[in-house]
Amino acid sequence: MVWDRQTKMEYEWKPDEQGLQQILQLLKESQSPDTTIQRTVQQKLEQLNQYPDFNNYLIFVLTKLKSEDEPTRSLSGLILKNNVKAHFQNFPNGVTDFIKSECLNNIGDSSPLIRATVGILITTIASKGELQNWPDLLPKLCSLLDSEDYNTCEGAFGALQKICEDSAEILDSDVLDRPLNIMIPKFLQFFKHSSPKIRSHAVACVNQFIISRTQALMLHIDSFIENLFALAGDEEPEVRKNVCRALVMLLEVRMDRLLPHMHNIVEYMLQRTQDQDENVALEACEFWLTLAEQPICKDVLVRHLPKLIPVLVNGMKYSDIDIILLKGDVEEDETIPDSEQDIRPRFHRSRTVAQQHDEDGIEEEDDDDDEIDDDDTISDWNLRKCSAAALDVLANVYRDELLPHILPLLKELLFHHEWVVKESGILVLGAIAEGCMQGMIPYLPELIPHLIQCLSDKKALVRSITCWTLSRYAHWVVSQPPDTYLKPLMTELLKRILHSNKRVQEAACSAFATLEEEACTELVPYLAYILDTLVFAFSKYQHKNLLILYDAIGTLADSVGHHLNKPEYIQMLMPPLIQKWNMLKDEDKDLFPLLECLSSVATALQSGFLPYCEPVYQRCVNLVQKTLAQAMLNNAHPDQYEAPDKDFMIVALDLLSGLAEGLGGNIEQLVARSNILTLMYQCMQDKMPEVRQSSFALLGDLTKACFPHVKPCIADFMPILGTNLNPEFISVCNNATWAIGEISIQMGIEMKPYIPMVLHQLVEIINRPNTPKTLLENTAITIGRLGYVCPQEVAPMLQQFIRPWCTSLRNIRDNEEKDSAFRGICTMISVNPSGVIQDFIFFCDAVASWINPKDDLRDMFCKILHGFKNQVGDENWRRFSDQFPLPLKERLAAFYGV
Repeated sequence: MVWDRQTKMEYEWKPDEQGLQQILQLLKESQSPDTTIQRTVQQKLEQLNQYPDFNNYLIFVLTKLKSEDEPTRSLSGLILKNNVKAHFQNFPNGVTDFIKSECLNNIGDSSPLIRATVGILITTIASKGELQNWPDLLPKLCSLLDSEDYNTCEGAFGALQKICEDSAEILDSDVLDRPLNIMIPKFLQFFKHSSPKIRSHAVACVNQFIISRTQALMLHIDSFIENLFALAGDEEPEVRKNVCRALVMLLEVRMDRLLPHMHNIVEYMLQRTQDQDENVALEACEFWLTLAEQPICKDVLVRHLPKLIPVLVNGMKYSDIDIILLKGDVEEDETIPDSEQDIRPRFHRSRTVAQQHDEDGIEEEDDDDDEIDDDDTISDWNLRKCSAAALDVLANVYRDELLPHILPLLKELLFHHEWVVKESGILVLGAIAEGCMQGMIPYLPELIPHLIQCLSDKKALVRSITCWTLSRYAHWVVSQPPDTYLKPLMTELLKRILHSNKRVQEAACSAFATLEEEACTELVPYLAYILDTLVFAFSKYQHKNLLILYDAIGTLADSVGHHLNKPEYIQMLMPPLIQKWNMLKDEDKDLFPLLECLSSVATALQSGFLPYCEPVYQRCVNLVQKTLAQAMLNNAHPDQYEAPDKDFMIVALDLLSGLAEGLGGNIEQLVARSNILTLMYQCMQDKMPEVRQSSFALLGDLTKACFPHVKPCIADFMPILGTNLNPEFISVCNNATWAIGEISIQMGIEMKPYIPMVLHQLVEIINRPNTPKTLLENTAITIGRLGYVCPQEVAPMLQQFIRPWCTSLRNIRDNEEKDSAFRGICTMISVNPSGVIQDFIFFCDAVASWINPKDDLRDMFCKILHGFKNQVGDENWRRFSDQFPLPLKERLAAFYGV
């Protein structure tokens, strides 16, 4: 057939019969299940895009060719939508105008499928910046809402809802002359429409503008809320769902307007959380999660708890559909390979260097590893998870005050004869663990043994949830004598790790990793038994659970440290790890968890890792090199080369850090024979913060392990470190700070020329409000170390940092880093004694935080304390030291005789 490249575009455009048949043929073929045919169709479609009126044919099939079946017509519209996405700026004007007018004329097609397709097409054109160039679109759609014809009204509303979802921001800007001032009042009128579908569209449209606090909506907020209340009992689930969604969002942005009605809203949400329609119930259940984050939650909900708690607990049961989807009746599936879509993408957490603390309290930067995450293969978020999450946050709001409402229910659930009910009770017990821990302690001696028994329940889903709940109480278990609970719990969990059901394997393995973190060296006596189990699991596990197994082994290494460095343990553990290592290709994302695991193992084994280090080191350097090369190609020719996945490089840098930390000076030969420092120079300047973060961690570790190789590069590295002291990227800044401290210890007096590059930023960071604890501590240590090697350069600024310096270092354990930092501060005080006068009490407190300083450091402290006392005289010293808290006074007297 002949395509006319120069067709004059008139609205009288008529398709060429032959051309039309060719396109219909293609549309039919593209519905074939055969992928080869589909690929040929794709190529032909791409070729047809050369012809200006090809898109006219597509819109013609969608809107005019009523003789064709609906799926074919809709498909034609969807192909046109993809062309609009890809090539809209190249459409000739005539074609664009023809498509736009056809869309508006057919938005009311009698077929819901065609209406929806036209709506998608309209919103795609609108989001290509065409809202400005299509001035009659919104007025036209709004006027079509008033049409007597239901199809037209519904089609126009469908399109408007999509436009509100896709283009909410531009609708509320001056670019378009603020159409929302007309649209929002218009939508509100339709809340009372006789058709449920239209009511639902109307609420959904307005909902798009709540979170952004759009002015046009805020003006009508009272009438909006009134109209929502009027729809409260709507018979259409979709409307109820949108009403619940609106109330949840209003809770965040206009609490002031809801407060007067709060009692009724809570009562309403209680009903909706029990809605027959699970989608409605889920939207309503979000209300409790959102409310729990509001300061008024405690007062507002307290009188409703007796009703609310049973509703949430009831929502935590598996639904019948869940059980079918989860194959709840399949007990043994370990031999069935995983399907790839079951495996969630993993995100590697880059290394952050942190200090160890005396109080083993809760760290502020909590890893959210213990979220309620027990059934990830069904729809990710469902009523069960939402109810459990809501109970978890409410337990954190009310603490033990929640228990009177929960305990009577728990008694009934935990010993119930129906497994679904018993399972939900165990989930409840896990959900309240964090918030109600204190109040639960009296019951745990009875409950933990019961749970350990449940690990042998005949239902796999009961066994798997029990693993999770026990892990939530691991902290308490470990605080008791080991034979009482730790040993039986560990024994049973290890059996479950080798269970024949994949879900139980996964839950047991995750729970065991949590137990390892809590128990640390308590596990040393059982190491042989633990390793035996974990190594045996290697041969049993399918793909997904292998990834969790790597984590359990890495966590074990972190927890027991050098106790793992015994020939018999190394013999058990290393062969299977190295076998996996050899099997995986450089492009395989399974390298991430394996490299993370090896990094922990290398750090723990120290010299025990030597026989394995060379191939591991080489491969890491290659991964970094490959990724950098790919990134350069992609920068130069983005159309020809795709961007690399930089996670490979990040994980490789982190494993190199683990090697440097574990092998120490033994890594010297490997560094000497490689170009790692050149590669690091590039990584330190990468656009991606995580890459810089990991390269600074490695710089610090190599500085400690083999400084002679790092030293020649210091002049190049220091300016880069200086520019990365930007607390906007907390972890990058933290690792750069730590590396500077390590470098200064090695450089000594030669650090002098670099002090101006970093000192001002460090002093600024230590004085910033809301700086995270880890960063404060590392900053203080680095300032101290700079002062230790170059006191003349740093001491003049003493007064500007001494107070935050002392308060941030009083809680960290005695260690090398703290030692060098305090030597630095003492040296600076002797250079600039007046810098400390005003804050001397803080210095006294920091000195008292040492348990046993080395003798010469203790002498330095003595000298300063006595020097100060002699200078001010006994009388003044007595007045001064009377301000001290008693423990501080006693400590200084006992240790330093002042």
